[in-house]
Amino acid sequence: MREDYPEVLSPDSVALVRSTAREFAEKEIRPVVMNYDEPQDFPFEIVRKLADLGFMGAMVPEQYQGAGLSSVEFAAIVEELSRIDPSVGLIVSAHNGLSEHHILTYGNEEQRRKYLPAMCSGKALGGWCLTEPGSGSDSGGMNTAAVRDGDAWILNGSKAFITNGSVGKTYVVMAVTGTANGKNRISAFIVERGMPGFSVAKKENKLGMRASDTAGLLFDNVRVPAENMIGNEGEGFRQAMKCLEGGRVGIAALSVGLAQGAFDACMKYVRERKQFGKQLAEFQGIQWKLAEMSTQIEAARLLTQKAAEMKTRGEDIYRIASQAKLFASEVATQVANDAVQMFGGYGFIKEFPVEKFYRDVKLLTIGEGTSEVQKMIIAKSLLR
Repeated sequence: MREDYPEVLSPDSVALVRSTAREFAEKEIRPVVMNYDEPQDFPFEIVRKLADLGFMGAMVPEQYQGAGLSSVEFAAIVEELSRIDPSVGLIVSAHNGLSEHHILTYGNEEQRRKYLPAMCSGKALGGWCLTEPGSGSDSGGMNTAAVRDGDAWILNGSKAFITNGSVGKTYVVMAVTGTANGKNRISAFIVERGMPGFSVAKKENKLGMRASDTAGLLFDNVRVPAENMIGNEGEGFRQAMKCLEGGRVGIAALSVGLAQGAFDACMKYVRERKQFGKQLAEFQGIQWKLAEMSTQIEAARLLTQKAAEMKTRGEDIYRIASQAKLFASEVATQVANDAVQMFGGYGFIKEFPVEKFYRDVKLLTIGEGTSEVQKMIIAKSLLR
């Protein structure tokens, strides 16, 4: 266990954070879920309140105005928020686990002090820019490039499917900066909203996770100060891959929360719904399905917690992060599918929550690396 976090795995500490997140989600999010989902509006007011709780800077040390929580506590936050609305869980996970974490982990002291306080307060939402229209799973094949020009870098290119893309203010952007082969040709930069030449291409109209903003970004001769490079030239790709490991723990927690939310809805429904003169809960077929769902969710939660604990201790999470993300996202997909089936025709109607969980869940087997990519990572780790 990390000595600077002697209490991080304290059951009382985690339980307090979890209960705070659950109470907030029930009170502030549940009543308005569809108000944001239907029009695809970003929940600015909810994010502001999350920032007041410290959840927008959960893992950032207090010296940068963060909450100084552990990865275990952060996973609990994401799970509880996602149990009510996975879109909100995604906003919090991406902001904390990718852009903010990238600056905290690889930025210098000046960059941390300049950008992290505003990100922790929720005044500057973070966007993390790796994916491009022509490079998804093959993230190293990006075309966005930066060329040195005196005391700045001139950035040109585009990014796709960026979470918080059209609402962000502080972006971490990966770009090619040299002619070296492979990983050493990519560097990371902090780009601020409002820099001349930076613009939003379009906000995507999505199947699910509709309250979470997803957009394409354009960079047309954006002049980025040299001091905005994170780390050294050519280190950006390796930085990004390490950040993705933490991001996968966040997506695993999100998956557990979504699955739990769908399961909770099922438990309520089978006690209320009657068919053939009996509650659905009295049918053996329903009972066995509930038993399977509950067991899979608990297994996903335990695997995710293990990954979060290892991350908190500073251990290598290369394999476990992918295992947790793969397993939890596939479990969530199956649970959401089973939930709609259990609800029957009502599962296809927006008045009932399982319809939204079913739409939201598909992203989880794609974002932060597809299930197929996770299998490649796991196999590589086993065989190396």
